[in-house]
Amino acid sequence: MRTIFAILSIAFLSCACNSTRDTVKDDSWMFKNVTRSDDYNPIMEPDKKVDFKCPMRKREVKWAKANVFNPAALVRDNRVWLLFRAQDDEGTSRIGLADSKNGYEFDSREKPVLYPDLDGQKPYEWDGGCEDPRIIRDRNGRFVMTYTSYDRSVARLCVATSRDLIKWEKHGLAFPDFKYRSMWSKSGAIVCEKQGEKFVAKKIKGKYWMYWGDTDLFVATSEDLITWKPLEDKQGNLVRAMQPRPGMFDSRLVEPGPFALMRGGGIFLIYNSANSASNGDKTLGPDVYSVGQALFSASRPERLIGRANQYMLTPQRYFEKEGSVANVCFVEGLVWFKDHWWLYYGTGDSRIAVAECWDK
Repeated sequence: MRTIFAILSIAFLSCACNSTRDTVKDDSWMFKNVTRSDDYNPIMEPDKKVDFKCPMRKREVKWAKANVFNPAALVRDNRVWLLFRAQDDEGTSRIGLADSKNGYEFDSREKPVLYPDLDGQKPYEWDGGCEDPRIIRDRNGRFVMTYTSYDRSVARLCVATSRDLIKWEKHGLAFPDFKYRSMWSKSGAIVCEKQGEKFVAKKIKGKYWMYWGDTDLFVATSEDLITWKPLEDKQGNLVRAMQPRPGMFDSRLVEPGPFALMRGGGIFLIYNSANSASNGDKTLGPDVYSVGQALFSASRPERLIGRANQYMLTPQRYFEKEGSVANVCFVEGLVWFKDHWWLYYGTGDSRIAVAECWDK
């Protein structure tokens, strides 16, 4: 049963376009209503019981004891599956796997499925770990995950693939070129299209596209979903697809949420953002993380054509306001399940929650 007071109407949101060549006439591309599932939230919390023999520390660690948050999500075999980030007491992150028949109550595997190991990615993943997955399918049904490797100095966007969600092949840095190898990069949201309950990578002009970054929003292209090339201008500088807006909820930073989706005549992106302490939304506190919506051109993915002027989620519940990082709603999971949309998001960098969405 849904709690009626959890419904957040966002039907009044307006479009904000930055191009005269691409226009959006209405807000039909946006999610209009978002309902927190208060009868179940938070749906996942830290687990002090599960142990894992870490190949790096060579001992058992309670890999999900400190925090669980920032899940990717997909539907498979009539179940919702979450690939979630978990932290141990020493702050190392690993990616776990959980599934649910009803979308609310999840059973988690006892061991993580992606983690720092004695492999070629050790220099990038140890000992900060593997963070913040996003997931889509390729046209052959293979799962493609983008995730962040963190060596406690630089965050780097990486790619892994799987056939069963349990065994993952690491492919290394998404941006292997020397110019970008040591640059801070995160949060890869690949453009895809909906095929029933599946979300499959979509080529535009013969290439795959991805939004990334955690300050401004950048774009990259790929031939194979594994190796990516950031989009540059004629001077060799990164092309900025979206930037923070002074005076608004997204005034300090913008960062992709789940995959980007062909929808509403463009490319729809749910994004995460933070509020600036100096020139942000005065109704929110400093560094409050809220969730926004944007639309990009279907023919020119780097071109922003629509943007909601109001957040779709901002911290309101205790588990969103409290945690290892206070005042955080951070979406990375989006699925089509039981004939409507579901958002899975990290709260306070400590727990996981769910909200249900409708187009009307």
